[in-house]
Amino acid sequence: MKYLNTKLYIWALIIISSIIYGVYFVFSSSYAKYENFSDFLKPLSIVVMVDAFIVSIFVKWLWKLKLLYPWFVPFPDLNGTWKGVLKSNWRCPNTGKKSNEIPTILTINQTFTNVSCVMRTGEMCSESFTSGFILNLETDSTHIVYSYKSDPKADIKYRSAPHFGTAKLSVVNNKSMLDGEYWSSRETTGTIHLKFWKKEKLDIYLDEFGEHPMSTLDK
Repeated sequence: MKYLNTKLYIWALIIISSIIYGVYFVFSSSYAKYENFSDFLKPLSIVVMVDAFIVSIFVKWLWKLKLLYPWFVPFPDLNGTWKGVLKSNWRCPNTGKKSNEIPTILTINQTFTNVSCVMRTGEMCSESFTSGFILNLETDSTHIVYSYKSDPKADIKYRSAPHFGTAKLSVVNNKSMLDGEYWSSRETTGTIHLKFWKKEKLDIYLDEFGEHPMSTLDK
């Protein structure tokens, strides 16, 4: 991801490596002789191995720690399922009717280097094919932006064709809400309001979230 402070990470790795080398030197100097320059290079293999282990642990888990955000990790951990509503200006081509608020969920799968989004409603599933963060240090604002392909269910494609689009969501209210808008290739736009629900990443839209309002209007 961009916005990563490479110099900061390099310095952190140098400091960690120095500490590992120093600890190894102190504990090994009692039984090992350090007479030649080559003797001082021998612990480097241990240092590199420990560095690799720490980096792998950081990339997999440690970056999510709240105490590292935002001074070390510039973007928040948004992993989980978000639940809310979508408001669209789209009208059914067959009836000309405009739907009410659409219950929706957004599943975010995020690692230290990548983030992906899947939005689901009672009638469609939209998967991101490119995504990332936009950070504004002057206003201290964080946005997640992604482009997606939307695939409606087979039985409604007669009135809702597959399409592409882009969404921009602001991370607000102490990282507990996502608020933004979307626009699509079928010349529609709308707003999205989501609240964090839980860390579990749902891969299906549950009936308990509510029926898509267009399903009723189309009857």
